[in-house]
Amino acid sequence: MKSTSALLSLCWLLLFPILGMASTPFQDETYHRKNFTLSLNQSGKFTSNDTVLTSIKSGDWTFKNNRLTLSQKVNDSLEVSEQFFVSYLSDNKLSLSKGGKRFSFHDAESSSVSSGLSLISILRGLLGLMILFGIAFLFSKNRNKIDWRLVIKGTILQVVLAILILKIPMVSDVFDFLAKAFARVIEFSHDGAIFLFGTGDSMPSMMKNFAFWILPSVVFFSALSSLLYYFGILQFVVKGMAWVMKRVLGTSGAESVAAAANIFIGQTEAPLLVKPYLSRMTKSEILCLMVGGMATIAGGVLAAVIGILGEGDSAKELFYAKHLLTASIMSAPAAIVFAKILVPETEEIDTNLEVSKEKIGVNALEAITNGTTDGLKLAVNVGAMLIVFISLVAFANYFLGKVGEWTSLNQVIASGGMYPGLSFESISGYFLSPFSWLLGVEWQDCMYFGQLLGEKTILNEFIAYPHLGLIQDELSQKSIIMSTYVLCGFANIASIGIQVGGIGILIPEKKSLLAQYGVKALIGGTLACMSTAVLAGMLF
Repeated sequence: MKSTSALLSLCWLLLFPILGMASTPFQDETYHRKNFTLSLNQSGKFTSNDTVLTSIKSGDWTFKNNRLTLSQKVNDSLEVSEQFFVSYLSDNKLSLSKGGKRFSFHDAESSSVSSGLSLISILRGLLGLMILFGIAFLFSKNRNKIDWRLVIKGTILQVVLAILILKIPMVSDVFDFLAKAFARVIEFSHDGAIFLFGTGDSMPSMMKNFAFWILPSVVFFSALSSLLYYFGILQFVVKGMAWVMKRVLGTSGAESVAAAANIFIGQTEAPLLVKPYLSRMTKSEILCLMVGGMATIAGGVLAAVIGILGEGDSAKELFYAKHLLTASIMSAPAAIVFAKILVPETEEIDTNLEVSKEKIGVNALEAITNGTTDGLKLAVNVGAMLIVFISLVAFANYFLGKVGEWTSLNQVIASGGMYPGLSFESISGYFLSPFSWLLGVEWQDCMYFGQLLGEKTILNEFIAYPHLGLIQDELSQKSIIMSTYVLCGFANIASIGIQVGGIGILIPEKKSLLAQYGVKALIGGTLACMSTAVLAGMLF
């Protein structure tokens, strides 16, 4: 059995790049990547100004065995050449791989343009949703009690929210304003960072890194959220969103409030808004509380992610801010849907819709101070986790690289052109790429999408989002959007411990139930994030 599985895996490694190839040969075409161009013509000549791809500016090209060779004669006795694996070739896209790096070029018309809503995107989206519902059904505690009306209404609510926010001009304009507000908040945090770490009115380029440029936004946004909570503004917004979900989905007041609160605050802070009801929550409500925390990210983390992906470009920051806000809002009903499939409600529920009025300070100043302290803890925690997890991945990749050497898997994987050898990234990319395609991701981007999904689930979103930032220029706009949505959640293995410990303090008598539902919450949160990505993929 093991040998059969190994043989199938080896066949998949070899077949993946072949399946991505188009049968059409190179045409006279100029391909674009960022500000670079690569021109190939049928006479066998090429020109390029892409200094990152190659130092050869012009010369001859040949294409054989899925490999593109660029060469130039220096003199009669000397010729320089570079060879690239062609991992994807179509009429409007060319993807070259070398040394584990991919360079994707588009033609002038298709560059950075999404495919938009089409019959194919709708059918693939429906297929993806059916697969996600099927997985949740397999892990359901009581399949006969699943309320399919709630599942359908929750999914429709997600679709309606996505269309309203992304496609209806009036609503879209409101979220454009909110996206600009988030981007502006990041700029305010930069002012504080410059004062503390910079010189004069600017930050030295060497200091514009994750620790001194991105993490300060986490601290500032946490303090700002605390202030909004103190004045009751956050509770008002949460209650309004909870009322909509309660009316549409028929959920209890407490789980509706918690699901809405998770959009703005963290997975251990949201339960505080329903603290009086926690001890009386049913098993289904407890799981819904946990899945809601897994399927969303806190406001402070959201601000940091916008900074990571925006790379200081205001247009990019607005683009990602709007999609991250949309993903967070869509994840609230998605979390309820998958929680109710995994553990259907079989008990009486309390429909009372109340938000805890407990203050987080005696005045606004104390609220800001408490929020700053909490933000600092979160920022330090994020930084420490990154140090540890990135170091662990490096350690694991070293070990896997040695295994690849001993088994010759490194040569097999390198022949595929996408990765230089056996590693955590290559394992995630290859094994999750078929699943990524089923979710609606474009085939040429499936391995990168699978890699990001594996990093986010096994490690955390702060490992995956920076990697998305590094490869975003190599992906299609649809794949970028779907990746942004699928990573927008705390659904990772470490979050199980965080929830059991954090929520367990509030309801110690149910700590064993929290531990029992930890894996189910991870599955539910992951499926909820995937469903938002699938729906976003249908629209773009």
